[in-house]
Amino acid sequence: MLHSNQSPLWFPWRRVPALVFLLIGAHSSWAGEGPFFITYTHQMEEPGNLEIATQNVTGRPGAAHRFLGEATELEYGVRGWWTSEFYLDGQVTRGEGAFFTGYRWENRFRLLPGEHWINPVLYLEFENINGADKTLLELVNHDGQDDLTAPGSDARTEKKREIEAKLILGSYYRGWTIAENLVAEKNVRHEPYEFGYTVGVSRPLALAARPDRCNFCTENFQVGVEMYGGLGTHDDFGLRGTSHYVAPTAAWTLANGTIFRVSPAFGVTGASAGLLLRFGVSYEVEQFGRTVRNLFRRSGGRP
Repeated sequence: MLHSNQSPLWFPWRRVPALVFLLIGAHSSWAGEGPFFITYTHQMEEPGNLEIATQNVTGRPGAAHRFLGEATELEYGVRGWWTSEFYLDGQVTRGEGAFFTGYRWENRFRLLPGEHWINPVLYLEFENINGADKTLLELVNHDGQDDLTAPGSDARTEKKREIEAKLILGSYYRGWTIAENLVAEKNVRHEPYEFGYTVGVSRPLALAARPDRCNFCTENFQVGVEMYGGLGTHDDFGLRGTSHYVAPTAAWTLANGTIFRVSPAFGVTGASAGLLLRFGVSYEVEQFGRTVRNLFRRSGGRP
C-alpha cells in the first residue's frame, strides 16, 4: 500500500547511492567469454549476473579519415539457458564529428542442457541503427571497406531496422575453445536475406589455476584467433566480392574480474579494410539481480 506522500509512480531515489555502493563493492568474476570480439561461444551469462562492457574498433579505410566505432554493452543472465544483452552504438570520424548510431537488443538461447561435444545456441537480435554505424559487430553480404568511407552526415539518414539470427556451435577440447557462428540478417522492410560467418579458436596459457588470486598468473591470459566475413545473399551466395578478416586475439583477466581484450584484424580480400584494431574492457558483477531485488524489497517494506 502506498503512503500518502507516495504517487503510483513512486521510485525510491534515496536508494540509488546505496545501489551504486553495492555494485562497486560486489564481488566480480570472469565471464568466461574468452578473447573473441565477433565470434560467440556457447558460454552463457550466469543467472542474475550483469556484465558491463565496451567494444571499440578503429581503422583508416583506404584514403578515408580514421574512425572509432564504439558499442557499450549490458549483458544479463536471465536464466541458465537465456542471456539477454542491450547495446548502444556510436562512432566518431576525424573531420566529421561524432554520431549516435542506434541500439541493438540481442537474446541467446541454449538449446541443450549440459555439456556436449557440440553445444548449439540460438541467437536473435533486433537492430535499430543507421548507415553511419561503424561498430562492425558482424559482417554479412558484401559489407566492406566502401561502407566505411561514406560521410557520416549522409550515411546517418539511412535507417536500418534489421532482424539478425545466428546458429552458434561451441565445443571444448583439452582446454581449447572452438566456436563457429552462421549468420543470417534481414531488413524488416526490404532487402534480401544476407549471410556471414565467424570461426574462432582460443586457449588459456595455463589450465591449472593457482589457489591465490593474482593479476599476472599464466592462467589469466587467453590467446586465440578468429576469422569472419560475408557470404553474400540468398540469390548471390558465395565469396565473390566479399570481405574477410583474420584476427589474432588476446585477453587478460585481473584478479578483480576486469577483462582487457585486444585484436588486430587483417583484411585478406580486396573488399576488406587493410587493418582494423579492436580493443575493449568488461566487468562482471555477480548476482546483480538479487542485489537489486533485495534493495527494493527493503525499500517497499519500510513503514
